[in-house]
Amino acid sequence: MISKDDIKKLADLARIEIEDSELEGLAKEVDSILGYVGQIKSVVGNVGFPSPDQGEGQGGVLNVMREDENPNESGAYTKELLAEAPETERGFIKVKKIL
Repeated sequence: MISKDDIKKLADLARIEIEDSELEGLAKEVDSILGYVGQIKSVVGNVGFPSPDQGEGQGGVLNVMREDENPNESGAYTKELLAEAPETERGFIKVKKIL
């Protein structure tokens, strides 16, 4: 279980003032949260990107891409989209300068 001193240290690092009366409850809550994170880690395991020595299909999650089967013709909807914009300039949507 996480100690009251650990909670004090975390509060100091986060620059949060915590009353001594709150330490016990916070210690239990943080311990519960850490236990839950541990459960998630045990279920998830090594799901993620495969290591360099793993080939495709040997574990991990890979990004699956597919060909775009019916792409729209370039510029087919440009006029309609620009008509919906509040302001346009030379074929582009005009926005406020932010810098």
